[in-house]
Amino acid sequence: MDNLSVFDLIFPPFYLVLFLIIGNFIKKNNIEKFPEYEFFLKGLIIKIIGAIALGLIYSFYYNGGDTINYFQTANAYVSLSFYDFNHFIEGWLGNPIYLNSISFFNDDTGYPVYFHRDQHSFFIVRLLIPIVFLAGKTYFSTAILTAFITFSGVWKLYQMFVEEFPELKKELAIAIVFLPSCVFWGSGILKDSFTLSAVGWFSFSFYKLLIKRKFNLKHIISLVVSSTIMIAVKPYIFFALLPGSILWLSNNQIAKISNSILRVLIAPFLITLGLVGGAFSLSKLGDSLGLYKVDTVLERATIVQKDMKADYYGGKTFDIGEFDASIEGIALKAPQAIFAGLFRPGIWDVKNAVMLISSLENTILLFLTIFLLIKLKVFGFFKYISKYPMIMFAMLFALFFSFAVGLTVANFGSLVRLRIPSLPFYMASIFIIRHFYNQSRLKK
Repeated sequence: MDNLSVFDLIFPPFYLVLFLIIGNFIKKNNIEKFPEYEFFLKGLIIKIIGAIALGLIYSFYYNGGDTINYFQTANAYVSLSFYDFNHFIEGWLGNPIYLNSISFFNDDTGYPVYFHRDQHSFFIVRLLIPIVFLAGKTYFSTAILTAFITFSGVWKLYQMFVEEFPELKKELAIAIVFLPSCVFWGSGILKDSFTLSAVGWFSFSFYKLLIKRKFNLKHIISLVVSSTIMIAVKPYIFFALLPGSILWLSNNQIAKISNSILRVLIAPFLITLGLVGGAFSLSKLGDSLGLYKVDTVLERATIVQKDMKADYYGGKTFDIGEFDASIEGIALKAPQAIFAGLFRPGIWDVKNAVMLISSLENTILLFLTIFLLIKLKVFGFFKYISKYPMIMFAMLFALFFSFAVGLTVANFGSLVRLRIPSLPFYMASIFIIRHFYNQSRLKK
């Protein structure tokens, strides 16, 4: 990899030691009040290992890729700041529509790979530029810094679940902090690291502000910032989060009504209000959602599926069958799309070592799901989901997101990355339902 230098051997150990000291300090300062912090330092270490592993595999196995391209682009801008600071500011923060930034660069600065016309990718470059600067323009230091920063969102998501289910802090740590796919794809210099962290911050802030009613400026800021990152980078994630969040809020209000008759009477009204509010919000987000607008996503799904079946993808694709761009046609494919989004690639799909890791994780998740569906006779499974608003939110997001990804992606290489926001929510829900199932057995 051309971007590696001798400084990649000098700077990363410094940052590694620094963040281990900071992580240990945070753990010691919080563990008495919050016992779940016993996993904080371990989670941070695993996150950093995941970021380094991603860089090594892309550098020496794939010989390049998105993570290298993001770093190269941000690195070129950092170099530009030393040559022409005005052009650097204009390129970093300028108007993406009118800016032609290629003329800013030369052989000394290096040339970017991503430009303003690709607004989703360039937003990541904007976030990476200060990180690359702090990392001394070295790839692995940038990866470590990125892992340290984005770990905060994963940890907040974990804390949110632990606050509701404190007796499951170990299981939830496995589901959210140590899940292999999320550690590998959600730690390094990729879009997925920032969006996964944004999902965690959004969920935690939404929970604190609107579920727990703890109105705090920092929660408002984190809710706005995380929403902005998702909409700017991967708007379909926000598209999937919003309806479940509004239903979560509605169901939480319903659960607080002590009178059972009144609760039954008012529940349809609150749920309908939540759905209407979600639909209205999504319609207002039309331009920001881009290709994921409601009126274009169905057409795009059929186009992507047909394209991904082409021979030039080398057999690393899957097929959920033909469908037409209509509500009915899409609905008929929901089971296959959700299954693909949650449980593929399976053991039978493995083509390389990277797919093998994902397939083992998926097999365990599939067996746990089947086990609970059988033991709880299906209806009992969904009874637990409906009983706890947080589980309902987590499951709705996981299923809806998996449906969207399984429907619009037919390439395993893309699938294993795009699906990671849903995995912590689904795995956490499965562990929680399993816990309640085991409790009911003990009572019997």
